[in-house]
Amino acid sequence: MLRITELKLPLDHDQSLIKTAVIERLGITEQNFIAYTVFRLGHDARKRNAIELVYTLDVEVKNESDVLANHKNDPHISVTPDTTYQFVAHAPAQLKQRPIVIGTGPCGLFAGLILAQMGFRPIILERGKEVRERTKDTFGLWRKSEFNAESNVQFGEGGAGTFSDGKLYTQIKDPNHYGRKVLTEFVKAGAPAEILHVSKPHIGTFKLVTMVEQIRATIEGLGGEIRFQQRVDELIIDNHQVRGVTLANGETISSDYVVLAVGHSARDTFKMLYERGVYIEAKPFSIGFRIEHPQSLIDVCRFGKQAGHPLLGAADYKLVHHCKNGRSVYSFCMCPGGTVVAATSEAGHVVTNGMSQYSRNERNANSAIVVGITPEVDYPEHPLAGIDLQRRLEAHAFVLGGSNYQAPAQRVGDFLAQRPSENLGSVQPSYTPSVHLTDLSSALPDYAIEAIREALPAFDKKIKGFAMNDAILTAVETRTSSPIRIKRNTHYQSINTTGLYPAGEGAGYAGGILSAAVDGIKVAEAVALAMISCVDIT
Repeated sequence: MLRITELKLPLDHDQSLIKTAVIERLGITEQNFIAYTVFRLGHDARKRNAIELVYTLDVEVKNESDVLANHKNDPHISVTPDTTYQFVAHAPAQLKQRPIVIGTGPCGLFAGLILAQMGFRPIILERGKEVRERTKDTFGLWRKSEFNAESNVQFGEGGAGTFSDGKLYTQIKDPNHYGRKVLTEFVKAGAPAEILHVSKPHIGTFKLVTMVEQIRATIEGLGGEIRFQQRVDELIIDNHQVRGVTLANGETISSDYVVLAVGHSARDTFKMLYERGVYIEAKPFSIGFRIEHPQSLIDVCRFGKQAGHPLLGAADYKLVHHCKNGRSVYSFCMCPGGTVVAATSEAGHVVTNGMSQYSRNERNANSAIVVGITPEVDYPEHPLAGIDLQRRLEAHAFVLGGSNYQAPAQRVGDFLAQRPSENLGSVQPSYTPSVHLTDLSSALPDYAIEAIREALPAFDKKIKGFAMNDAILTAVETRTSSPIRIKRNTHYQSINTTGLYPAGEGAGYAGGILSAAVDGIKVAEAVALAMISCVDIT
């Protein structure tokens, strides 16, 4: 088959126009056309009065080689690649060891799933609870201010991505089409089939819950084992070789192959690894606020008269501004039609994040507005100093909010005017338990406050109304990515600890559900190849 990319058609075109456009684009007769399937569908809204749908199509034609030869210099016409996933190994029957996977976020789940599908019967350890019990604990914080340090937005089956927009797109390079494997497994687990072809697929929390349960059942059905409320307190290392783990209850599990997929908030685990001598380095991340606007404002600014069109859905945005003080401010984790959620993993801290359901039909749009920071400039003291900075900001946000898990918040107009907020306007904040109106000028370092105050009016020039007086800022956003990287070699192992496979977002190698899951696949393959080459399988 042939693949055509960047085929653009009007928003409200008739379906028959696709076939006509394909025939014209390939320069063939109707008799040579056989069929097409939609591989990807997005939209181009750069001209909001002339929005177009953008197709990637796989087309079956007669005389394919001749058609391809006629378009050999066209970058948008090529042979359709084979995206079928191929397993790199299968576990031999005499295999003595079982790999350990720590964490059941997207990375850990897919590392475990791939290992199970290859017959390696992984043992997967999760400090939190299974996803439905975890959901109850998370809602306990949101609705009753009852916090559980081991079962929350960050910890538990499904990882932090469970309580998010469920975005399933990434900008990573993926020549082996691992992302397609992830999406295919998600559909098998109950995700809408449309995620296989829409350009920016998303799922939402409620659908993710049932999907996570189905993936768990698949792993267990293939001989894998998932243990909940089993926090790993110690990594057993002998002469720079992993030999197993020790759990919080004192149990020891032996294995020379440990996948570390703990997510970006496992601060106690990072400290333990550092103390055990595993090489860790500080890495850049970002800090800032959540901002909320009426979703209708974003829709009109992005789509004009087509706002509300069923093919377009709730509009998103992506913004960046380079400030006079040398900082960059950008939007992150934009959640159309979503809510701002409490996302702390430590008592006495306030952390915000964004979440959407599949429908994306809540009244507000929200995103993080964050400032990039670096270890060289902002936390040079120690590899774990970024964690210390996060903790200081989160603890201060807890106090600013009233020391009861309310989040400190401020209207944008007041923030720009450098005065405390005393009342809300037309935008009602979605954060629960609730917000406490205050002055956010002390919620971040001075350089970050200065940068955000400069960026908001600049963003208003791109999206009219972005700096509206009644828009709401909620503090504090600190978990944009991991503040550390557990450096690994070309075999995906720690550079100084053989058998330890740092993976996913927590180790500094992913950013979001899809990229984390893809990294889990890569690491699982590396583990499988290492295990079958080892002398202990005789």
